[in-house]
Amino acid sequence: MLLAFDTATPHVTVALHDGDRVVASYSSAETMRHGEMLAPGIADVLGTAGATNRDVTAVAVGVGPGPFTGLRVGLVTARTMALALGIPVYGVCSLDILAAEAVDAGHEEFLVATDARRKEVYLASYDDAARVDGPQVIRPADAATERLVVGRGAVLYPEAFPHTAAPEHPSAAVLCDVVVHERFELLDPEPLYLRRPDAMEPHRPKRVS
Repeated sequence: MLLAFDTATPHVTVALHDGDRVVASYSSAETMRHGEMLAPGIADVLGTAGATNRDVTAVAVGVGPGPFTGLRVGLVTARTMALALGIPVYGVCSLDILAAEAVDAGHEEFLVATDARRKEVYLASYDDAARVDGPQVIRPADAATERLVVGRGAVLYPEAFPHTAAPEHPSAAVLCDVVVHERFELLDPEPLYLRRPDAMEPHRPKRVS
């Protein structure tokens, strides 16, 4: 069984795939509580499917881009489970998860924009079910377009992205499908950060002559 989850946005999403289909899924009703919601979400999908951790044969996790805290919760959990169970773990760009669902809805050329905070968005461009540009972090005004845009970023900045479509947040059920059918590049379970850390290494002190 493939256990998949994404914590790159304020929402936690979890799903379980049995090799043929998604048998259980979970999405947190509350936001910004990744550390508190992911473990119950995993327990929920396993319980719904009548499975245990030992039934999990692989883990899939969204690697962002996204805020550091949320990504860390998902990636640490994925790597820890994979190590404890001796199973593989696959990373997927979280924007690709949104793109896969948009493609399934019939869209061919579009952008994906998610909330990067600081009045910026994470942005990538897709054409014919492939990512052709990005991801990057950019101000909405600098990325303004008449093209179709999916994701939370489009909802937050309608003046820059007037043409929008679902989905708004990544779905772990779609993440399962991306991994099972290798619809987008599978990555190492490392966080995809697009900003320099706020905490910078201090400069070396000047020599006193």
